[in-house]
Amino acid sequence: MTDLDEYGRQAKAWLDDNAVDLPREPDLATARAFFARLYDAGYSGITWPSEYGGQGLSAAEERAFQQAARDVVLPVGVFGIGLGMCGPTLISIGTEEQKRRYVRPLLRGEEIWCQMFSEPGAGSDVASLQTRAVLDGDAWVVNGQKVWTSVARQADYGLLIARTNPDAVKHKGITMFIIDMHDPGVTVRPLRDMTGESHFNEIFFDDVRVAPDQVVGTVNEGWSAAVTTLLHERVSIGMGAARTERPASFEALSKAARDRDILTDPAVRDQLVDLYLQERAFDLFNARLTQEVKAGIFPGARGSIAKLLLADLTLSSADIASEILGPETTAYSGEGKIARALSWGPGMALGGGTNEIMRNIIGDRVLGLPREPQVDREIPFRDLKVGTQTREESK
Repeated sequence: MTDLDEYGRQAKAWLDDNAVDLPREPDLATARAFFARLYDAGYSGITWPSEYGGQGLSAAEERAFQQAARDVVLPVGVFGIGLGMCGPTLISIGTEEQKRRYVRPLLRGEEIWCQMFSEPGAGSDVASLQTRAVLDGDAWVVNGQKVWTSVARQADYGLLIARTNPDAVKHKGITMFIIDMHDPGVTVRPLRDMTGESHFNEIFFDDVRVAPDQVVGTVNEGWSAAVTTLLHERVSIGMGAARTERPASFEALSKAARDRDILTDPAVRDQLVDLYLQERAFDLFNARLTQEVKAGIFPGARGSIAKLLLADLTLSSADIASEILGPETTAYSGEGKIARALSWGPGMALGGGTNEIMRNIIGDRVLGLPREPQVDREIPFRDLKVGTQTREESK
């Protein structure tokens, strides 16, 4: 049995020697080197199965490490999607060969992963996707486009869902594949967002050949595989945000109000109290999810609650910041961190599923309310007019 106190002391000592002086946004080579050291020290994939490259320890060791790292901002960055979404999907439904091939390099930071679901005509309604994969001899041939993909420019591999049987209904006939992002048929183009940066990318697939052993899950049953990834994504977004810096937090905005001598204004105080309550609700809910995950209880659809709470909190903090800072809210000098965070805010109500989709999921799968009517659920995809698809194009 592990001595948890000693485990925590060793983790703290290792972090003090290796992580405290890391830049907040290290270059890719520095981040890769750090994750390799983290893995070799036994602190990456602590609860992941040891037979696939994890440490095979318990939730208690994971909690001890998180406690040791509570004051350290680890450079997860480009590794976050692989660690929070793709890796867990492979562990859940990947083949034995896929787990043995991909999990260890992912945990060491040797290979970066992205997730490719959304399309120009299939955002919130992901099942309307039109990227096609056609079996041609000994390989699947992929053609189409994806969009809003994070870290695609740095990624080595990605999880893609494509339509493999247009004669099936919309939520069937979809298959998940592992894609080599360095394939010559894969073209990645950055998309600049409101922050002035390029967090997202669009991706084009031109006759990309994918071997059958790169199918994740079952052919034509990729929607259930995608749901597995999306559940991990929403939990990862919500729980990951609970551990990151918040430039427009209650603490930061209270200080800004104090510096401007408006903290005694009753209206400002009311707004700050509301923000504090939202932050506490979000943090406490995430603490509960974290405890459950560490205990081996996957929160499932309740991860959508964390995602919705985060989106609402982000938008509320933007409104309050604009009241306190006024024109300074839009300045990238001085309070530049807040300006950047507020520009990013609307994306939180879209990425990983819109707020409206989150509320539908919570109502349907958490509260047990009647489902929203879906008139296209039992119609073959070939006969639908969805997204950018026309009837002629679908034939």
